[in-house]
Amino acid sequence: MGINDERNVEANLQIGPTDRGFVRIFVAVEDGTEIPMDFSPDEADEIAEEIRAAAEAARRLTRKKPGKR
Repeated sequence: MGINDERNVEANLQIGPTDRGFVRIFVAVEDGTEIPMDFSPDEADEIAEEIRAAAEAARRLTRKKPGKR
């Protein structure tokens, strides 16, 4: 599965601090699978920057498509 492959899966995403000073991204999938991912605050900042950059790139792509505003 790649970044551009679509899947029809529902999941719950939670993001927050842990009591040990990490940032946890927690994904709970409809089949009961749970994926906790812990990051240092610096790593979390890097991830946030990547998400912002991806959002901006996605905006640029949607602006370029004919018929889209």
